[in-house]
Amino acid sequence: METIETPKRAMLVIPHPDDGESGCGGTVSKWVREGCEVLYVVCTNGDKGSSDLDMTSDRLAHIRAIEQKKAAEILGIQELVMLGYGDGELEDTSIFRGQIVEQIRRFRPDTLLAMDPRRMAHSHRDHRISGQTALDAAFPFARDVLHYPQHLLAGYETHKVASVLLWGSESPNVVVDISDTVDIKMNALAAHE
Repeated sequence: METIETPKRAMLVIPHPDDGESGCGGTVSKWVREGCEVLYVVCTNGDKGSSDLDMTSDRLAHIRAIEQKKAAEILGIQELVMLGYGDGELEDTSIFRGQIVEQIRRFRPDTLLAMDPRRMAHSHRDHRISGQTALDAAFPFARDVLHYPQHLLAGYETHKVASVLLWGSESPNVVVDISDTVDIKMNALAAHE
């Protein structure tokens, strides 16, 4: 297994509220403690994940947003962007990809983290689509000037992400020791009631 150095800036592309905490919350917390600036980009609003017959999608999305903000605060996340797609409604479109590219160009991360889109066991459509879209956004779209030229007009220059890490992989090859931050990860995860 390979170990990696803490990046200066890291961006996570997260399919649903709570996926960032359950997937790599310990790593993020460790990196924040070591001076890394972190951007969370949460793709969906989690408005369908309930078996409560009295729950509505609007109320659930509101609850999930509050929980996600609290979890991000516990981890020390500096910035949270919520794209607001409906749960189960992610599609690999030019618009969605452009939103991820825009955040990469604006935030300029050294490292991008996303869910492994190839994981088939216990995966979810939004997990696969967010992971694949994040990979495509990082390379080549965020790097190449002719993709999404409107970002240049907004002042966001192209950016080449130095490394991409996928969580939830069935064949991991990178390890981060979170023994000092696993409690923080669990507290952040517990914010999602």
